Amino acid sequence: MKATSTILGIMMLATVATGCSTTHQQGGSVETKEYTPPTSIYNILDSTALVYSDPAAGSAVNDHPLRWLGFFSNPIGHAFDYGINRPIYKLANGFSYLSGYTAEDNMVDAQRR
Repeated sequence: MKATSTILGIMMLATVATGCSTTHQQGGSVETKEYTPPTSIYNILDSTALVYSDPAAGSAVNDHPLRWLGFFSNPIGHAFDYGINRPIYKLANGFSYLSGYTAEDNMVDAQRR
C-alpha cells in the first residue's frame, strides 16, 4: 500500500512538473504583435490613483439604486443612534450590575465620536 501511494505521488509530481516546463507562449511572435496601451496608466492598488484621476469618469453611468437609499437613510440612522442607542448605553452604564454592562462596553462607548 505504501509503495502504491509513493508511486502515485511521484507520478502526480511528474505530471505537475512537466506541465510548467513548456516555453510555448500564446500570441505569436514578438515582431507581429502590436502594442496596445492600457486603459489607465495608474495601478488599481496605487493609493494616489484617485488624486491624479477622475473617479467619476471611471464609474458606471447609472449607479446602484440602493446607494441613494443609503444616502437618504443615513440621517435617520444617526438620529436613532443619538436619540435611542446612546441614552440606552448611558442608562446601562448607571446600572451595570443589572444590565451586564462591562468595561469593554464602556471602552467601545468611549471611542464613539
